[in-house]
Amino acid sequence: MKIIYCTHSTWSPGGMERVLSNKVSWIVSNTDWQVKIVTTDQHGRPPFYQFPSVVEMIDLGVDYSDDNAGPAMAKIAGYLRRRRLHKARLTDLLMREKADVVVSMFPSESSFIPDISDGSRKVLELHFNRFFRIQYGRRGLLGMADRFRSWQDVRFVRRFDRFVVLTKEDCRNWGSLPNIEVIPNGIIRPSAYSDVSLHRVIAVGRLDWQKGFDRLIEAWGKVMRTGRYGDWHLDIFGRGEWHDRLQEQIQSLGLASSVRLNSPTSDIMQEYTRSSMLVMTSHYEGFPMVLAESMSCGVPAVAFDCPCGPEDVIKDGVSGFLVKDGDITALADAMMRLMDDDALRHDMSEEARKVADTYSEASVMNRWMTLFENLVPSQAGNGVR
Repeated sequence: MKIIYCTHSTWSPGGMERVLSNKVSWIVSNTDWQVKIVTTDQHGRPPFYQFPSVVEMIDLGVDYSDDNAGPAMAKIAGYLRRRRLHKARLTDLLMREKADVVVSMFPSESSFIPDISDGSRKVLELHFNRFFRIQYGRRGLLGMADRFRSWQDVRFVRRFDRFVVLTKEDCRNWGSLPNIEVIPNGIIRPSAYSDVSLHRVIAVGRLDWQKGFDRLIEAWGKVMRTGRYGDWHLDIFGRGEWHDRLQEQIQSLGLASSVRLNSPTSDIMQEYTRSSMLVMTSHYEGFPMVLAESMSCGVPAVAFDCPCGPEDVIKDGVSGFLVKDGDITALADAMMRLMDDDALRHDMSEEARKVADTYSEASVMNRWMTLFENLVPSQAGNGVR
């Protein structure tokens, strides 16, 4: 079987890129299948995570991100122009490759890829959630475009042979679709675990509005102002356009001695094992890999109950705490409850580790194998070794 994954790029240290690396590595290690990855915005940069050498990486040079700056009309015109280029180049490639399955990781080619008559079965894999386009609440022309495209998404997803979402919560958001299926992201079982003894809190993600680290820093300020946690530290790992803004917030709140912004690391599992709590303050998620991976290392979590994912992963009061989205005071209180109680941290750590059973890489990838083999029964004989 030949599978082609279509995605924006692989150079960023994001969760979607990490999932793709893990997934592709598992497929080529456990099957005889051929896998290729097609990107639009690689710009010649190397992948952040390691991909097997047998996986061919093809960049179409569409470069949607080159139009991120500028006025609204220019952004819209640039996007439409690049989408036409994208469709032409991807069509040429797929007609040559004749893959069995083509997976779109959403959203660039979702509007046109079912129209490409290359003989492949088309799968749409959503790593965000139903309402991701309108989460920013943009106004004016860009806001109108967001709402229109969000409305269009329901029509687009129906045209795929399979539409895969990451959580049961998001599945409900899409309503009754005949082609929808829930397959969460898989996690690699860790080789080491936290003993939750170090007075260190960790947060991981892009430094942008979505991840809400400004909300975390505000809550951390409330914690520090109690004067009871001077030996605790918060480490945030990530990069993004909000770096300077967050650093200024840290300085203005007098938190420079207890909060540090760190560059991304390709060995984040080691950082989890050196932490006693993970805090997630996102405005929205698709499936929070950071949450599942850290908990698999025995790190209890405190998270805003945002859409979508935290309620699927955390057992509130058992493996961590779910906090009403946006309640900064409640977030600070939940963190302090764990910081104050060593026995509670240890109990929650033991429960958190059970996440690895629910989201083990093997069980998740077997679900993907079943999906692919059902779509292309003639190739089922070349499945898992």
